[in-house]
Amino acid sequence: MPENNVQSDAFPLVRIEDLDFSYSGRPVLQNINLSVHENDFIAMIGPNGGGKTTLLKLMLGLLKPERGTVTVLGDRPDRVSHQIGYVPQNVNINPSFPVTSLDVVLMGKLAPGQRWAKDKAQNRSDAVAALSRIGMADYIHARIGELSGGQRQRVFIARALVTRPKLLLLDEPTASIDSRGQADFYKLLRQLNAEVTIIVVSHDLPIITGYVKSVACVNQRLHYHPHAEITGAMMEDLYPCTVEAVCPVARVTHPAPNTPV
Repeated sequence: MPENNVQSDAFPLVRIEDLDFSYSGRPVLQNINLSVHENDFIAMIGPNGGGKTTLLKLMLGLLKPERGTVTVLGDRPDRVSHQIGYVPQNVNINPSFPVTSLDVVLMGKLAPGQRWAKDKAQNRSDAVAALSRIGMADYIHARIGELSGGQRQRVFIARALVTRPKLLLLDEPTASIDSRGQADFYKLLRQLNAEVTIIVVSHDLPIITGYVKSVACVNQRLHYHPHAEITGAMMEDLYPCTVEAVCPVARVTHPAPNTPV
């Protein structure tokens, strides 16, 4: 079986083998193989509808493969969900709702279906530490609606990190951030990567390669590239348009699916 990002001296944090997934009979992902190791920082790129968000949901255990397997920390994803931090593409918090940054981060301490925290003092301490970790210590009591798009995303990252997960998944986290804020955001992720493995779905192609360690191209199938370089051939394989319309980069030959270059 072909496998990506294999390191013989390390057990993979995430292992995906021979995975297929369909929605109502329509193939979304086909023959996906990927190994993610500790402290990897992977950009997942590809066109809308190519299967990127679906692949994240499979890693989270929110969906089950039609064929193949997904393991996280050697177990089913739903059994280790407390070890996975997740920042979705759309966070359903009304900016006008009177909650503070601290309130939002404390939500990350609640187990599914739980409405009230058991250890309020410890949870508050953990939430304050998470906000400080991502540079938001001065905004602990600020209402979420008063923050900029970049600041809100930092708060959502703090919420994902408050349980100290080993894996952090982010789905287009910079969609509401301007280009300058995007660079600052990816700098933060690079700093966090010293402590947590990160997979980020992104369309910020000209920016993201300066921060990640490797690239996974997803458009039903997966092409893994062990270096942070997005090339012309990669774009032509992924997007139904010219390379120049997406990102002016040099050409290389794309390998067969699921094999590193």
